[in-house]
Amino acid sequence: MCTAEGPADMAGALVMLDSAWEFLTAMDKAGQPAAALGDLLRALERSDAKAAAVRGPALAAFAAQDGAVADGQQTNRLWLINATEVTRGQAAEHLAVQKLAERHRVLLAGLAGGEVLSKSVALQLARWVRKIPEEYRDQAEQILVAAAEAGADLRALAAIYGEILSRTAPADPDDPGPGLDRGVSLETTMDGAGVLRGELSPDCAAMVGAVLDALSAPEPGGESRTRRERYHDALAEAMRRLLASDLMPKRAGQPLKALGHIHFTELCALDVGSVLQDRWIADYQARWAARRAAASVSPGDGGAWLEGEAARRFAGDAMIIPVVTADIDPGAIELLITACVQYHSIRTQATAQDDTAQDDTAQDDTAQDDTAQDDTAQDDIASQEDTAGQESAGQQSAAEGQDGSAAAAQPADTTAGVLAMLEHQILATVIQIVSGPGGVASFLRRTLMGKGLNGPSLPLDVGQTDEIPVHLRRLVALRDQTCRHPGGCDQPAARCEPHHSIHRKDGGRTSLAWLQEWCWWHHHVLLHQLGWKLAVYPDGTSKVTSPGGKVIRSHSPPPRPG
Repeated sequence: MCTAEGPADMAGALVMLDSAWEFLTAMDKAGQPAAALGDLLRALERSDAKAAAVRGPALAAFAAQDGAVADGQQTNRLWLINATEVTRGQAAEHLAVQKLAERHRVLLAGLAGGEVLSKSVALQLARWVRKIPEEYRDQAEQILVAAAEAGADLRALAAIYGEILSRTAPADPDDPGPGLDRGVSLETTMDGAGVLRGELSPDCAAMVGAVLDALSAPEPGGESRTRRERYHDALAEAMRRLLASDLMPKRAGQPLKALGHIHFTELCALDVGSVLQDRWIADYQARWAARRAAASVSPGDGGAWLEGEAARRFAGDAMIIPVVTADIDPGAIELLITACVQYHSIRTQATAQDDTAQDDTAQDDTAQDDTAQDDTAQDDIASQEDTAGQESAGQQSAAEGQDGSAAAAQPADTTAGVLAMLEHQILATVIQIVSGPGGVASFLRRTLMGKGLNGPSLPLDVGQTDEIPVHLRRLVALRDQTCRHPGGCDQPAARCEPHHSIHRKDGGRTSLAWLQEWCWWHHHVLLHQLGWKLAVYPDGTSKVTSPGGKVIRSHSPPPRPG
């Protein structure tokens, strides 16, 4: 007779568990008889219950030891989402299992064997018994678990619970009680539509019903909309009137705004004579669709993602803040390198051939002038790097310099003329790189857009100042969407604040490149109170390091498909 040895420790148990899952995953399910598959599915349900009996106490102990904070996260929920990469809904279910371990020990014990309660039934019983007075709760759970062990199904358990509740906490018709289930959730689908779910209290349901009934009256002369469609339109009209009423509380000292994302190609389509090619438009619309889909599974900035006729209706009477973005053009980098090498070579040769009879003072003056020119060129390039992917005032003035470079590009008979020509070429190539393929973003906005959209550009670097201008705050929120903690955080930009990645006291500038959105907890608690250190790299990645030396790194955005 052979008996399998049990694991010696937790690591050994996890190895055995992985081995069992690998076997079951590789097994040919289609070749198994239905009876065997039924046994497998029942066993998996028992395993799910046992896993919950392990996960609940593990999460409770993890929270008691501040395990989430040690990993740079505020709560177990945020740790689950960012460290284990589960959805917010799955994290909520795991936290409900944690509450079983903390508040419903009897129900948790019913899960441990996997035979008495399933995880879903245990969670439902926990939602029920929380309405029972605390002094009777353990006894009520014992009665329910015993009934389940005797074979009672969910309907019978509900009847037993109802009787227990009636005997221990008689209903008060004037007091719905603290256990009243209520809540509303709003989710976004891949195509930008919203899904509204909720449970309303009686008084809230009455008010909502009255508003929807009042605003959903059939149109005169015949109504083609269904009742559901009329209720949808009534809800939209109610929200529109509320936003326009100036009755909403302010956020960060500013009036509440409803944001609408309209792609640049949609605005260009308003001009019948647009010269954009269909392929270019289709490519950028595909990228826009990718961003919209990503926004459907993250909090983002709360804005609606619009296109087509919906974008036109929204833009008709909305306050629009133009933010033109573009991509880096890597195809021009080789051209930039070539021009710089040529410039360096010609300038070196010219220096070697200088008249050695020049006095030392003249040489010093020349060297100072050259150094000043180098500093100016470096400042220009740094300014363009600050605005990579975004339009800035520096791009506009540099573009005008590019237009006026035709005369400088004529054949030059002197070394100075050749160097001047190469300087113009280098600056023009820098503009091409940071303006994206074709450099069309700024040009199209200024030439194709109408009044209100073709105004002057605003600087994205305001230098050494503690005051962050409103337009920079908007751009940081638009770029980051959520808190930029490297370990992940789903706090939306509306609940975050711009943080200087290099502190002002250390010389940090107030610019788009050096600002990041951080939520209050990660900003004030993690960085300032707990002493974690932030490092941001030129490629956009970052890391934070705890006082004990633990390092948490971010990652670059995934490559664009295709």
